[in-house]
Amino acid sequence: MLAVAARDQPVAKPSIGRTKEGPGHSCCHTIVAGTLIRGWDYPNMGYDETATVRTRVPEVGTVACAARGEGGNMADLEVALATVRDRIAKYERQSIGEQDTKAALIVPVLRALGWDTEDLEDVKLEYKRLSSDNPVDYALFLLREPRLFIEAKALGVHLDDHKWTSQILNYATVAGVEWVALTDGNEWRIYNSHATVPVEQKLFRMVRVADPGSHPEATLRLLAKTQMADHLIDVMWKSDFVDRQVRDALVGLFGPEPDPALVRLVRSRAQALSPSDVRSSLGRLRTTFDFPVAAAQPSQIVVPAKETRVVATERTPGPVQATGKMGEGTPWRHVSLNQLIAGGLVRVPFDIEHRYRGTNLSARIEDADRIVFDGAVYDSLSTAGGVARRSVAGPFPGRDIPQTNGWTFWEYRGPDGGLHPLDDLRREFYERKVVSLGDARRTG
Repeated sequence: MLAVAARDQPVAKPSIGRTKEGPGHSCCHTIVAGTLIRGWDYPNMGYDETATVRTRVPEVGTVACAARGEGGNMADLEVALATVRDRIAKYERQSIGEQDTKAALIVPVLRALGWDTEDLEDVKLEYKRLSSDNPVDYALFLLREPRLFIEAKALGVHLDDHKWTSQILNYATVAGVEWVALTDGNEWRIYNSHATVPVEQKLFRMVRVADPGSHPEATLRLLAKTQMADHLIDVMWKSDFVDRQVRDALVGLFGPEPDPALVRLVRSRAQALSPSDVRSSLGRLRTTFDFPVAAAQPSQIVVPAKETRVVATERTPGPVQATGKMGEGTPWRHVSLNQLIAGGLVRVPFDIEHRYRGTNLSARIEDADRIVFDGAVYDSLSTAGGVARRSVAGPFPGRDIPQTNGWTFWEYRGPDGGLHPLDDLRREFYERKVVSLGDARRTG
C-alpha cells in the first residue's frame, strides 16, 4: 500500500461505462468504480483509448465500449479512400497546393488509419528533432517515440525526383525512424530507411489511391496505428526482402549465360550430357519463379474520437496480385520495352502522355529505342521524360536533363479510357511469371 502525501492526493477514476446519472453498458463494469489513480500517464498504443488515464466523465448517453461501437460514424478506411479518390478526380487538374493536399487527401487517410491528428502524442506537424533540422510534415508517434515520418507534396508533384527521397530518408536515418512515406495524396511510397541497400531498393510498397488495381487499401492498412504497434510491416518487409534477394539470385543462375555452377550441377545428375548440351538446353528453358505476395490481413483499426470510441472493421479486399510497387526496386524492373513490344503489350506506334505542373505532355513510342517528343527522337523513355519535364519547369540545377523514371512518368490510355503508368505493362508482363531467355538474349 503506497503512502500518499496530503498534497498529492489521488483522485477517484470514474467507472468506465457510467454516465453522470447512472450505470452505462454492463460489459464495462469489470472496472471498479473509485479506482485510485495518480499522475502516471502511460502513452496509448492505439488498442484502447481508455488505456490513457483520464478523469473525464463521459456525457450522458455516451457509451465508451468498443465492443458496441455505438454513438459515432464508422471511420472506415475503404470509405475514406473512396472519398479521397473522388477528390483526386476533382482536383488533379487544378494544381492544388501542398496545404490543400494535406487537408483534403492525406489527413482523412491518417484518421481512418487510427491516428488522431489533433493529439500531439499521436501526430506532430512540422516535426523537428533538433531546432536546426528541416521539418518533417508528419511525425507519427508510438510510446512517445517517432515511428513513421510522412513527407507530403502537392498533388501531381513528380515523386521520382531523388531529392525528395534522399532528403527524408537521410533525416529518418539520423533520427532513428525506420519507416518513411512519401506522398502527394494520390501516390504513396513507403520506404525502409534502415535497410542496408541502395536507395532505390529501400522502396517497400508503392500504390495510387486513384488506381484501385494497385490495392491501396491493403498497403495503407500497414500504416494503421495498431498495425504499426504490432510491427506487422517489419515482418512483411523481412519476408519480402528475402524473397526478392532469392529471386534475383535464381534469375542470375538462369540468365542469358547460364551460371557455370548450375551447368555443373545439371551434369552431375545427367552425366551423359556434355557441358555444351546442358548450356543449350538451359538456353531453351522457360523458367517460372512464383513467390507469394504478403498482404496485411483485415483487422480492427481503433479510430480516435473525442468522447465515443468507434471501431471500424476492414472489409476483406480482393486477391492481391502484386506488391503494388512500381519502377525501380520492383521485381519487374528488368522487363524491357523491347519485350513489351515483342509480347504485344505495346503496339507501335504507341501514344503516351503525362500531365506535369498543369501542362499536358505527349510523346510516341515508335520502337524500343525511338521515343519521339516534341519532334525530337530519344533513345529511352527516361530521357524523353526528363526533356519533357525540363520543357515545363526549365533548367534543373546541376543537370542538363533531370533524372526521371520514364516508366512511372509516362502514362498510356487504357481500354477503360483512364490513364495508367507504363510500368503497369511491365508488371503485367512479369505477372505471367515466364522469363523468356530468348528475349533476354535479344535485348542484351
